[in-house]
Amino acid sequence: MIRAVMVINTQGKPRLAKFYEFQPVEKQQELIRSVYGVLSSRAENVSNFVDAESIFGPDTRLVYKHFATLYFVFVFDSSENELAMLDLIQVFVETLDKCFKNVCELDVVLNYSKMHTVMDEIIFGGQVLETSSTEVMKAVEEISKLETASNAISLVPKSVSAWRSR
Repeated sequence: MIRAVMVINTQGKPRLAKFYEFQPVEKQQELIRSVYGVLSSRAENVSNFVDAESIFGPDTRLVYKHFATLYFVFVFDSSENELAMLDLIQVFVETLDKCFKNVCELDVVLNYSKMHTVMDEIIFGGQVLETSSTEVMKAVEEISKLETASNAISLVPKSVSAWRSR
């Protein structure tokens, strides 16, 4: 099971933190700081796989990828394959690239809800739902169309809105 997904910038600011097991906010912040401490102290030429038992408890692994100014981090238990998690990070980043046309940290900050939508289409409740960035993009586009359509619906009948304009 995937326990957490984090996107942290190189200054240690979390841009996305999604925990699939309940953690109080203070504990979440402590975990994010600990993960950032481990990642920022690692050399560029070492493995992307980290034993996270000292941070998250027994039977926990962490895999990350560093793209530009962002660390994409997945925390998971032994029921998940490390290489599959690394590939899932790649799917997540590719999908964000398709959404934002060459994603950068600013896109992540300004389009927070879209990033969550993409993540929810890939992972839900700590379980992997979809591994195809094309399928994820189709679902995200459908959700965007529905949101646009629902925003166009007026909750006030025209007769009432005409009366208010008098």
